[in-house]
Amino acid sequence: MDRPRIDELLPYAGNSRYSLTVIAAKRARQINNYYNSLGEGMFDEFPPPLVTSRSKNLLTIAFEEIAEGKIHFSSKG
Repeated sequence: MDRPRIDELLPYAGNSRYSLTVIAAKRARQINNYYNSLGEGMFDEFPPPLVTSRSKNLLTIAFEEIAEGKIHFSSKG
């Protein structure tokens, strides 16, 4: 993965690599569920990808969404 770089993404996740990983993985699962639900007609349950990407890798799409500020991190504590 060349773009976006991890050091560019860290500020969006409170400068925590762990938080960044959790955020991206959760969003990638949501995108996967969206694509799986298309055939079942459940369009409202899962949000579609929020960016246009050339990549088919769901994790890369999630990182691109984070880099563009479409996904926000909030710490509970």
